[in-house]
Amino acid sequence: MRAVDEVVPELAPDTATAIPARPRRRADLWALLSYAALAVVVMARLWRDPAGRVLASNDDDHGFFLYVMAHGERVLFHGDNPFFDGRMNVPDGVNIMANTTVLAISLPLAPITHFLGAGVSMVLALTLGLAGTAAAWYWVLSRHLVTSRVAAWVGGLWCGFAPAMVSHANGHVNFVSQFVTPFVVWQVLRLREPGRLLRGGVSLGLLIVLQVFINEETLLFTALTLGAFVVAYAAMAPKRALGDARHFLLGLGVAALTALALLAYPLYFQFRGPGSYQGQPFLPDKYVTDFLSVGAFARQSLAGNAALARHLSVSATEDNTFFGPVGLVMIVVSVVVLWRNVAARAAAIAGLVLLVVSMGPKLKVAGYETGIPLPFGLVSHVPIIDLVSVTRFAMVTATIAGVLVALATDKIGGFSERKRRWFRIGLVLALVPLVPKPLPTVAAEPLPAFLTQGTWRQYVAADRTLVTVPLPEVTTGRAGVRWAALSGLEYKSPRGYFMGPVNPPEDRTGSWNAPRRYTSDLLWEVREYGLRPALTESDRAKITGDLIFWRAAVIVLIPNSRNGAALRDTLVDILGQPQLIGGVDVWDVRYLPVPPAG
Repeated sequence: MRAVDEVVPELAPDTATAIPARPRRRADLWALLSYAALAVVVMARLWRDPAGRVLASNDDDHGFFLYVMAHGERVLFHGDNPFFDGRMNVPDGVNIMANTTVLAISLPLAPITHFLGAGVSMVLALTLGLAGTAAAWYWVLSRHLVTSRVAAWVGGLWCGFAPAMVSHANGHVNFVSQFVTPFVVWQVLRLREPGRLLRGGVSLGLLIVLQVFINEETLLFTALTLGAFVVAYAAMAPKRALGDARHFLLGLGVAALTALALLAYPLYFQFRGPGSYQGQPFLPDKYVTDFLSVGAFARQSLAGNAALARHLSVSATEDNTFFGPVGLVMIVVSVVVLWRNVAARAAAIAGLVLLVVSMGPKLKVAGYETGIPLPFGLVSHVPIIDLVSVTRFAMVTATIAGVLVALATDKIGGFSERKRRWFRIGLVLALVPLVPKPLPTVAAEPLPAFLTQGTWRQYVAADRTLVTVPLPEVTTGRAGVRWAALSGLEYKSPRGYFMGPVNPPEDRTGSWNAPRRYTSDLLWEVREYGLRPALTESDRAKITGDLIFWRAAVIVLIPNSRNGAALRDTLVDILGQPQLIGGVDVWDVRYLPVPPAG
């Protein structure tokens, strides 16, 4: 596994100092500034009003990460449990470790959340995620893999602002924050070096721990990719791989022990703690990569067409390939340029393997299910793998493509002037159409005075909840989640948008909603269809039981909700006329008993 030796040019002292330190530092500064500027451009529409009145077009996940940011603030400033939250989904709570915690982001940003609000932290995290990922890859490339700062800049640009990264910036803080990944990869490759057993292993273990608290899915993708890389490399250079195996495996063992020692309890809590679950609420073939998306343009690319991209993509947050026709050609050209480099070939094979895996159990072309079986069908139900949205494996391919293009850009400098010119023309024609456009946003209702002026405190005691209608849910009740998050989770809420068991303890399959109850189903139907139900005494007793279960103190109707008039009429039928307080209709139900704490 002398991958590092083959990728890193062996620089003689005079070659290493051929570029004076000052120009190198100047190039580094301009690279970092360019990434920061582009990240601000991508997030510009959110920066116009980061206080939460404008949301990413993926407003469900934007609301979820507002909640996660608010939880991080409560951990740091109020001493809440970092792995569990009892302020959402009352009385059951939410297993934060079993969700996307981003604790390594929400905790450092907690002071900003505390003083400026979760909305500002959210936009800042997305912006820093894009720029930070690009900068991290630039750093590793420029210090270890290429001699040309231009090549490193191109690689960082691709890895940080590929269509996959830009699409996930529609609310996915976890997936745009890949700034630890290049250092994980580099430390793994360095494990083969003699004398680095403890230092290298411990360093890698600590990086793994950090990545777990950003996004475990990215860590899984990285591990699978490195596994594919090592297997491919060993198959092509068995003697070298065998010679390095001892150092590599011992270092990997140290890294594993370091990580497990620090992660034992968090992982136990994630998989066995309250609110843990098994599997995803969808089949493995539901979200897969379309074959034609590889050479198409994403909707947020300069040359993108939203109507076409919708046919080839899972959603606006999952444009995980979309390299464009010239971009795809340049990836192939880069592999050809680097073909004699065993490590580059192994990386290309790993990228291809993950791309095929992302296509799911059966091939999909232009939205059409061909029925042609693919290898992923053999492993789709393997534990851990069954927790992944399959199309996201293609994000690995996008990153590997960026590294290969950077290496080829560096190597092409030794070619003839004619070949260099054609390569540069191709690179420009590939990159310019992929330049990202500012992400779209959607408007959100401002928080009512009932919340912003603190009037709710007169009604909601510490052991009771404020129940928003529509109930806090994925899609249908996103405003309730957002209200709670932007209020700093100061009041408790029932239900919410999170991953948890669908119906514990009988069914622990993962679900995006809290377990169903009579009242949650009833209010969902009213919101969806606008029909006021005819309630029996038995129905009313079930509703009262649910309000007691949720420890309700007040019911608040969210203004401008879909079929809001029908929702209001239903609540009037159940609870009588509301009071208009602080701009919202409020039903005071403090007369209901509070069940004993579980």
